[in-house]
Amino acid sequence: MDEQGCPRCKTTKYRNPSLKLMVNICGHSLCETCVESLFVKGSGACPECETPLRRSNFKLQIFEDPSVEKEIDIRKKVLRDFNKKQDDFPSLKEYNDYLEMIETIVFNLCNNIDVDNTKRMIEQYKKENKEQIRKNLSKVSKDEEYLELLIEQEQYESFMRKKIITEDEKRERAAKRKHKQALIDDLMFSDKSANEILNSHKEAVQQEQEELQAKAAATAFSTGIRIGHHNEIVPLVKQDFGQLYTYRPLVMEWCGPEPPSMDDIYAEGYLKNVRTASDSERAGGFRESIACHRALQDAYCGLYSFPQHFSIPGQADGPDALLFTFSHDYFVILNMFVDNLLHGLFVFIVDRLQCIIVGLCDS
Repeated sequence: MDEQGCPRCKTTKYRNPSLKLMVNICGHSLCETCVESLFVKGSGACPECETPLRRSNFKLQIFEDPSVEKEIDIRKKVLRDFNKKQDDFPSLKEYNDYLEMIETIVFNLCNNIDVDNTKRMIEQYKKENKEQIRKNLSKVSKDEEYLELLIEQEQYESFMRKKIITEDEKRERAAKRKHKQALIDDLMFSDKSANEILNSHKEAVQQEQEELQAKAAATAFSTGIRIGHHNEIVPLVKQDFGQLYTYRPLVMEWCGPEPPSMDDIYAEGYLKNVRTASDSERAGGFRESIACHRALQDAYCGLYSFPQHFSIPGQADGPDALLFTFSHDYFVILNMFVDNLLHGLFVFIVDRLQCIIVGLCDS
């Protein structure tokens, strides 16, 4: 980017390091001297775009690019009216469309694209949503409340840290004055030599410092928070979570042979006659091996299970009742086998007939 400077008087930051650039709603920069000379009467036109400006609207340029200042001002004005939140919309798509409309308005006003129609659209929106705008201006959003809470908490913690540091410094200064006065008194009134008095005071100061360090280590955490100062920091409430969870693998009672594992299904060719999962099914996490594995589990489960002995009403217990039980079970199994066989045969015949009909139509 070019060097910062005033476009009217051509003064740059390089030649005048104390140069202050001002910017207005049009986004063009002027130095403070040019603003005072051009806007003596309080209003005037921008020397670059001829936009009517007021002197009171000039402010100090913070960013290097003045167009950023222009966009910030436009965005603030637009968001003052377009202040709806996500809770005001029935769906996320409508809220996203609303945000996209705001960005389009800001872009058009910043780049002078279809300005008249854009302003008319803003005025129309303000008329249609006048009541909603007024309510939202008086209502603080949840995000702003959360940010205010964080700022207050941070300010409180900073105040307490400064208070603790100040108290420690006062205590150290008082201790130094006390030792200094004690040393002077001993040198004036004690019968010992000066070297002995100095050595004894050095040892006493060193011992006191070691005690203070040990006490600080025992009464403060590594973060600097003191133990037992309930008025400064709110202690955490100890919660009893009960017994910790222990994972135990699931043990299945098959009452039959062990079904093949998922690795065996892939390795031993169980999936040759199973329909492959479609792309939409794979996107949802489904695989053809899952259906095959469940079918094999259903087939193997209960093969070694026999019904318990039961008595038939009107018939005495004994070998005949047990024989009837087994005969009834085998009859049920045989009936199911025949039904499945007939169903498979019927499906096969229908499939062959369809193939023959399709072949005749093609010929």
